[in-house]
Amino acid sequence: MTEAIQIGNRTITASELISLLASYQMLPQLQRELIIDEAIEQNSRSAKVEIECTPEEVAQAKQQFYAEKQFKNEEDIQAWMAHQGLTPDQLEVITTRKLKIEKFKQATWGNKLESYFFQSKAKLDKVIYSLLRTQDVGIAQELYFRIQAKENSFADLAREYSLGPEAQTGGLIGPIELNALHPIMVQMLSSSQPGQILPPSRIAEWFVILRLEKFIPAQLDEFMKMRLLNELFENWLQEQQKQIMSAPQGEEDT
Repeated sequence: MTEAIQIGNRTITASELISLLASYQMLPQLQRELIIDEAIEQNSRSAKVEIECTPEEVAQAKQQFYAEKQFKNEEDIQAWMAHQGLTPDQLEVITTRKLKIEKFKQATWGNKLESYFFQSKAKLDKVIYSLLRTQDVGIAQELYFRIQAKENSFADLAREYSLGPEAQTGGLIGPIELNALHPIMVQMLSSSQPGQILPPSRIAEWFVILRLEKFIPAQLDEFMKMRLLNELFENWLQEQQKQIMSAPQGEEDT
C-alpha cells in the first residue's frame, strides 16, 4: 500500500487517510473546498467567469493573509510554511484563494443581486417592537385593557408581567429582521402601524400583546450586497454537495 503521510511514528496509507477524515468529520469540508476549486478552474477554462487577478491584487491578498496570521517578518513566514509542510507555490495558492473565491462569487452572482434582493426583501426588513407575553389569557386581556386605557405604560407592565427576557428591556425588542420572528408575529407586525397596540393573540404556549415601534426597510447597500452574495454562494455550494451525495457511486466522475 502506498504511503500517504508520516505523522510521528505512524505511517498512514491512502485508504486509512480517507477513513480518518471521515472519523474526524473532515470529509464534508474537504468536499466543499474541492467543489469550489473545481468550479473556479472549470469556469476560468471555459471563459464563463473571469477569475484573473492583477499583480496588485495578489500582493494585497498576500499582505492581508500575513496580517491575519500576524506574521511580522520573513522568518515568521518561513517557520509557518515549515510547520504546515508548504512549498512557496502552495503558499501563493493559499494566499490568493480567498481573492479568487470572491471574484468567482461576484462574476457568477453579482448581476443577480438586485433581483434576489427584491425577492428576499420581505424577510430582510427589520422592526423594532414591544412585546408582553404571559401564559394566562385572563392576565393578557387585563393588561391589554390597562395599556389601552393608559392606566399603565407598556414598558412598566412588560417589566412586571412579561415572562421572557424582554421583561429586562420593558418589552422593547429590536431592530430585528422579520425572518427571525414567528410567522404569526410577522403577519401581525407587517399589517400594523407604529404605535398601534395589538390585542392578545395566541402564539404557541404564549398569549402575546404587541406594539410596532418602528419599521425599518432593508436597503441594498454594500453590506447587504456582500451578505446576499455570500448567501447565493452558500446556496449553490450546498446544492452541489447534495447532488454529489445523492449521485450513485462513481457517477459524479463521469
